Amino acid sequence: MPDDCVFCRIVAGELPANVVLREEGIIAFLDIHPAASTHALVVPERHIDDLRQLDDAQLWLRLAQAAHKVAEELGHSDGYRFYVSVGAGGGQTVPHLHVHVLAGEMRRLPA
Repeated sequence: MPDDCVFCRIVAGELPANVVLREEGIIAFLDIHPAASTHALVVPERHIDDLRQLDDAQLWLRLAQAAHKVAEELGHSDGYRFYVSVGAGGGQTVPHLHVHVLAGEMRRLPA
């Protein structure tokens, strides 16, 4: 775990987060800078820089399933956006793989 990774620090309980789902190896919490009226992040607990480093198809499937659970939990079973930025060139601002779950009124594109 990199010492400066904010998501690793949330996973470790060192930083607070509004957790909406936690299951083995995955945590989901509300984004502190929401790009939509509903904006949550689904994050693997183990540090993976971005989608290019993910070598576990089962984990990817579990992240997608968790995103759906989060959308349902937050009242958006009728539809939501599933968004992943890959690398700094793709707009990723936190170098830890995460899936954005967005629903409701969009305010801006997430980073």
